Amino acid sequence: MLGMTQHITQLGQSVREGVSNTGRASRYLLRLLLGAFRAFGRPRLIVDQLHFVGNRSVAIIVVSGLFVGFVLGLQGYYTLRRYGAEQALGVLVALSLVRELGPVVTALLFAGRAGTSLTAEIGLMKAGEQLAAMEMMAVDPFQRVLAPRFAAVLLSMPLLAALFSAVGVLGGWLVGVPMIGVDDGAFWSQMQGGVDFVDDVLNGVVKSLVFGLTVGFVALLTGWDALPTPEGVARATTKTVVVSSLAVLGLDFLLTALMFGTR
Repeated sequence: MLGMTQHITQLGQSVREGVSNTGRASRYLLRLLLGAFRAFGRPRLIVDQLHFVGNRSVAIIVVSGLFVGFVLGLQGYYTLRRYGAEQALGVLVALSLVRELGPVVTALLFAGRAGTSLTAEIGLMKAGEQLAAMEMMAVDPFQRVLAPRFAAVLLSMPLLAALFSAVGVLGGWLVGVPMIGVDDGAFWSQMQGGVDFVDDVLNGVVKSLVFGLTVGFVALLTGWDALPTPEGVARATTKTVVVSSLAVLGLDFLLTALMFGTR
């Protein structure tokens, strides 16, 4: 009887902690969103962070997008050839990138490159008591440090996802047309006729925005809550990658079901 009571007590404590953490995270997200809008009044801060999280991620995005396009072009051709539909390679590559691989892979790469950097930066600022010093000088760390970084992530993610998709299409064309011999006109015309701007391109942009919000939120929250020790910062960066990746994959399923499930 005593053991059952202890289990019930532990369950109640876990539920209470979960509800409390959810409420605190929701308030944190609301503060970030409001702060991001206000941060546009100081564009210099956002531009600096765009360079940090955006420009420095371009190389890995371009290289990864090119090789993903290579693989899509090669595997897509071998699959379509079984059904005599090689000329539809262009639309296959474009839809795969615009709808799914572009936003998802970009978010995963972004979490590993920029997300961990943001977490480590905030964690080290906390360990060095820089955030506490700002509060002592009546400077809001949310508005001065976190909000510009969050706004930069929201702006960077759709642009990086679009770049990934564009380079991936180019990679698919390089494999399909010059190397394999698919007709160049059929490749582009099938793509133009099969990709809808609203249903495909804009839905991909919406996905990238949601993923950017998720990765930025997780990275900044984890850095803010990191223990002010080297071990704490190391655990926080690892947690950022794990939580962001799982959240992106889960949200991708939900968004795909909502966007394309009724067709």
